[in-house]
Amino acid sequence: MTRNPIGTLLGGRYRLDAEIGRGGMSTVYRAFDTVLERPVAIKLMHREIATDSDQLERFRREARAVAQLNHPHIVTVIDAGEEPSGHGEGSSTSGAHGHARSEIGQPGSVLGGVVGVGTPYIVLEYVDGETLKQLIRRQGPLQITEALAYTVEIARALGAAHEHLIVHRDVKPQNVLISSEGSAKITDFGIARTLTEEGLTLDGRVLGTTDYVSPEQALGQPVTGQSDLYSLGVVLYEMLTGAVPFSAQTPVAVAMRHVREQVPDVQARRPEVSAATAVVVERATAADLQQRYPNAASMVVDLEEALAIETSRSGQATGEVTSVLRTLPRRSRRRLPWRMRHPWRWAGSLALLAAIVAVVLVLAAGHTHGGVPPNVPASPGLQPVRLSQTAAHDYNPFGTEPEHPTQVSNIVDGDPNTSWSTEHYLEDSFGSKPGVGVYLDASPGVRARALAIQTPTPGFMASVYAANAFREGLPYGNTTPLTKRGWMQVAPVRTVTASTTIALSDPGGVRYRYYLIWIVRLPPASEVAEISEAGLFT
Repeated sequence: MTRNPIGTLLGGRYRLDAEIGRGGMSTVYRAFDTVLERPVAIKLMHREIATDSDQLERFRREARAVAQLNHPHIVTVIDAGEEPSGHGEGSSTSGAHGHARSEIGQPGSVLGGVVGVGTPYIVLEYVDGETLKQLIRRQGPLQITEALAYTVEIARALGAAHEHLIVHRDVKPQNVLISSEGSAKITDFGIARTLTEEGLTLDGRVLGTTDYVSPEQALGQPVTGQSDLYSLGVVLYEMLTGAVPFSAQTPVAVAMRHVREQVPDVQARRPEVSAATAVVVERATAADLQQRYPNAASMVVDLEEALAIETSRSGQATGEVTSVLRTLPRRSRRRLPWRMRHPWRWAGSLALLAAIVAVVLVLAAGHTHGGVPPNVPASPGLQPVRLSQTAAHDYNPFGTEPEHPTQVSNIVDGDPNTSWSTEHYLEDSFGSKPGVGVYLDASPGVRARALAIQTPTPGFMASVYAANAFREGLPYGNTTPLTKRGWMQVAPVRTVTASTTIALSDPGGVRYRYYLIWIVRLPPASEVAEISEAGLFT
């Protein structure tokens, strides 16, 4: 009869303290390393599987391969061994790997049962926290930025494994641990290649957990790193919506839905998700391998962009999101508001603000317009108009919602490294709507002769409109044209280069309060247009 293993010693070193997980292949224990005096996790193979020599060899081979991985978001393999079984008193004689033959190796003990067959185990770092699945069950849909931050960490970890030719094959939230510090760590690497704990076996093919299984894996076709990315896309979908995309009465039926159906549009379940995030889910879960991300690195690039966009839209970042934002490459960080990219400088700026308010007010009294002059070059003879930091506004009257309102102040902040961007569009002509833009409020009004634009995405096409009043009360999506809303065109459509000064017509010498930059076409081969600085000149 099998004894309770709690309190027993593995390898003369690892004391099993508590069971923390159980699957079809193995049981996981919280244990204590009596040599280094630290907590560890022990994955102990079930003895009925340990009797299969082929499975034993695969377990050993995979354990060696996974031990080569060293990544902050992969649960580290510390040690591996086999606890021998045998007859007689098992007093501490050294095993083949330096592990002791303890009492638990005797026949009838917790590990014994088949004479001469060892029980393999893997020693892992102990992660104090919960699984991602537990977090979703407890909290429901995660914050969009939090879900993306975890996905970035998991994708980076998968990329590191794929570089070592290790395919996980069972990516699911149950195999992602969220530490007490908030970071995500993926576990069960390599073992799932051949020994799936909670999977479906059909005709001898291990499918993995079918809620997250890729179409090719469900059909028994060759499995590559792209299969892991499909599963990760499903995990991201679940984090964003709180549920897996498919359900059915049997695991086989769920697997067949992955084969026959496209994962539903995540924006239909959660409309506030940006187009950039929805595109990541759609491309990761494409059934056609030609349409799916070819590797983890390409998926990480889009995830980083989506995280920066979502953070800019929300205007705040906390917890693990902040940690991941610090690791974003420059191309993505430039999408973040200046205060998030330079938090210490932002704090210093706030400290100085109180000291310079009085000076700003005195200087502003001598000018028609407050704020700073535009940090954009202009033709000789033109004088810059000082605009306040609240002078810029996004304008998307023909769309369904505002267009990055939290970013728009970047175009008048005097910092060319910050920018406002459109949403991501799959068509360079914005599909069914005529355009999108931003306008400057030059209250109480100026006779502007030129408008200067700087952009990190040259090649988009735009015109300029002006108004003293326009119809702001119309609902989003109303088709009333700009000219019927009160806008007058003062510059024709033209291509905007990295630094462009647009001459404005001056019919009757009218002073206008509002000047609209109206973008009608995106840059070639780009899904967004950005403006880093804009300014008016008289």
